[in-house]
Amino acid sequence: MHFRGLALRGLLFLLPAMLWCQTVTGPTVRFKTSMGDIDVTLFPNDTPLTVANFLRYVNKGAFNNSFVHRLVPGFIWQGGGYVFKNNDAEEIPQDPPVRNEFRFSNVRGTIAMAKLGNNPNSATNQWFFNLADNSANLNFQNGGFTVFGRVANAASLAVMDRIATTPVFQLDSPFESLPLANYRGGNISESNLVIIRAIEQVNTNPAPAVTGIVSASGFGAFPSAAPGSFIEIYGTNLGGSVSRTWAAADFNNGAAPTTLEGVSVTINGRPAFINYVSPTLVNVQVPADVPVEGNVPVVVSYQNQSSPAFNLAMKASVPGLLAPATFKVGDKQYIVAVNAANGSFASNGTIPNTQNTPAGAGETYLFFGVGFGAVDNANTPIAGRTVTGTANIVAPVRVKVGDRDATVGYAGLAPNLVGLYQFNVTLPADVPSGDQAVEMTLGNDRVAQNLFISIR
Repeated sequence: MHFRGLALRGLLFLLPAMLWCQTVTGPTVRFKTSMGDIDVTLFPNDTPLTVANFLRYVNKGAFNNSFVHRLVPGFIWQGGGYVFKNNDAEEIPQDPPVRNEFRFSNVRGTIAMAKLGNNPNSATNQWFFNLADNSANLNFQNGGFTVFGRVANAASLAVMDRIATTPVFQLDSPFESLPLANYRGGNISESNLVIIRAIEQVNTNPAPAVTGIVSASGFGAFPSAAPGSFIEIYGTNLGGSVSRTWAAADFNNGAAPTTLEGVSVTINGRPAFINYVSPTLVNVQVPADVPVEGNVPVVVSYQNQSSPAFNLAMKASVPGLLAPATFKVGDKQYIVAVNAANGSFASNGTIPNTQNTPAGAGETYLFFGVGFGAVDNANTPIAGRTVTGTANIVAPVRVKVGDRDATVGYAGLAPNLVGLYQFNVTLPADVPSGDQAVEMTLGNDRVAQNLFISIR
């Protein structure tokens, strides 16, 4: 019995600490009062129904311009019941009551739900702040009062205490303990009340930050871009835990998404088309109507926070051909060349995951690119939509393979894709065997990549 007594006393000693072991990973809300701001950390993991109920009121602005309608010095002050409207008190409409979720102790600096007497599951819209340790009283009556958050910092606690010093007046029910400032009798004005101007969620996560931008790395990774180019945006806090590429379900009647998993990007103030999102990398397609000279600002937004603008150099065209790192063997970068007849890659077998199927002289291969600029069909946009027809590149395109002229049968937007250009290239009949250089020019400018194709 002696040891049981010691164990029981130890348990009673630890109980208040156990009741205060909340997880503090929940959202923060800010009570914007007429006497200062109070930040409160909520406990959604432990009181999910109560927090969800409270946030429903917050999100619809139900507590905007409400007031503290009850103050018991040294005990609690209470709000959430009434708004001050047209120089009168008006009840806040109530949603259905929420089930009691008492778990944590009503100690100083916590916020809990008010409820009807003898009905533990009657909490709706009213809440109160504990000005002192009220655990001996409130933890053990009416099923225990559900604590669903606590004051987040010392500055907020000081505002809570400042409100508690407001003089209290006994008026008609339900305002028998109404805190009023500078009140001398007669009609009550808004300036007399402790007003809750708004309660808003506070985003405590760091804002997105962009550290670098290049055009799509599989197409050359150039430091500038053109309208319709795909670009890679590197940085921190660019997105959430979900990393993914756009899918068919993200398109709306062929239109590419401008938001993906809550991430959006503007380029010169215009919405970009979001191809891929992750915390450190976002891939987007540049809108067609971005200026083509000088620098333009790129801004990434996530969870109502935006990055500082990062400048991107724009040009009318920044052509790049598809040649990813997986097609580089040693110091030789091979182009992705797809046989138009059978779909095989031109490869000498050294490129990972490809067969030994070198290209043949006179055969036609498909090359793909980005950033090749304007097309001749105004009804076929170069950005933001799945291409349904054909549209030729305005500037002339020439291709040499092994220093010999190849025949370009088509140079324009790739049908059924978004923002890619396709080149149907028939190899010269007299092209030598072995690895041969591929050179492409757009107008008078050479595509700035050193690429090769394997010829049998």
